[in-house]
Amino acid sequence: MSSRLPVRSGPRRPGLVIGLCLLTIVFDGYDLIVYGSVVPKLLADPGWGLTPAEVGLIGSYALLGMLIGGVTVGTITDLIGRRRTVIGCLSLFSVAMLGCALAPNPEVFGAFRFVAGIGLGGVAPTVIALTVESAPAHRRNLNNALVCAGFPLGGMLAAVLALFFLEPLGFRFMFAVGALPLVTVVPLVLWLLPESPVFDRRLGARSARHRLTTLGRALRSRLAVTLGLFAVANFAGLLVSYGLNTWLPQLMRAAGYAVGPALGFLLVLNAGAVAGGVLGATLSDRLGPKYVTPIAFLVAAASIFALSGRLPTVALYGLVFVAGASTVGTQLVLFGRIAIHFAPEMRATSVGFTSGFGRLGAMAGPLVGGYLAQLGAGFAVNFEIFAAAALLAALATFLVAGSNRHDAAGAVLAFEANRPPGDRAAGREAA
Repeated sequence: MSSRLPVRSGPRRPGLVIGLCLLTIVFDGYDLIVYGSVVPKLLADPGWGLTPAEVGLIGSYALLGMLIGGVTVGTITDLIGRRRTVIGCLSLFSVAMLGCALAPNPEVFGAFRFVAGIGLGGVAPTVIALTVESAPAHRRNLNNALVCAGFPLGGMLAAVLALFFLEPLGFRFMFAVGALPLVTVVPLVLWLLPESPVFDRRLGARSARHRLTTLGRALRSRLAVTLGLFAVANFAGLLVSYGLNTWLPQLMRAAGYAVGPALGFLLVLNAGAVAGGVLGATLSDRLGPKYVTPIAFLVAAASIFALSGRLPTVALYGLVFVAGASTVGTQLVLFGRIAIHFAPEMRATSVGFTSGFGRLGAMAGPLVGGYLAQLGAGFAVNFEIFAAAALLAALATFLVAGSNRHDAAGAVLAFEANRPPGDRAAGREAA
């Protein structure tokens, strides 16, 4: 993220932005979800001798890094721009994934997972902001969902590669694949990705201070309720999403399935997430997102709870598909809803704040699964806890008060009130 890196500006090109951002998020999703696909192999490795609780703890390291990346990225991207932040985060998590592939022991492996998490947590809110700001108003939810579909697509890629290569090549190969963006995606982004149309280099440093002031005032106003509810929804939704992606293969093995079919459930989960994200975003653009997200989270709670029973394999695959569509898929829609809910002047900061808090839930998901596995609890208990978390996400999104326009207008007024007089006219022109 050197200050000499040129800013590629120009007209909004939503198709180009969607393509490059989707490719970025595919590897982001792969690099995070790949951990769940290798959990059985890590537990079986005699050299490292890891317990389920230790595997869950290492799984949370990347999520702790994502919390740090998510919270700080709003200020960073407002200072240096969306494009520079994407390039820096891509490079950081790619190098860290190579470190995971070469790690000599669990301690070094966990440290690189933490560093990778910082890049993973930073790139997602930035890509979401860039996509929303480059999209026509009537396609913001859909464009964002198309880009965020890269998360489950990356998970599907991880599951497919694990099916064919995990046994013969081991878990190190799986993490080495995560380093590919350094020589593939980063050069394309440097060459082709335009800067966000609302970013202005002249105002970046000064505006960032006032964005933080605005967020501080928002936390002391009625906007605090909306931010808090979105944060709770993110916490619960990410707990379910990352808990399932980390432990689903192992849970299905505990239910009596072999490694191959167990990984197949992970593939189906992420296929459902792609379908659910696109469908949910389309409905949000047409009907409004206010009731789409809570209804989808209610469906998630019901489908996950049903997984706790003994059902035929075909029924289980169907429920896992629905669970993926209504958990991970709905989480993708929720990211877009938060980005659109707030004005551009505090969008990156608000997305970073709410998603950063949500990373606590993402950390809790793998830890809960690992703790229950350590206690010897049956697979049904895990699904019941994840269903309860989905129910909490439904409640939080249902309680979000006020329309997007109402809260966005309040955020703009608060931002303008805090901005230096000399910056106001230039800021409106830049936006």
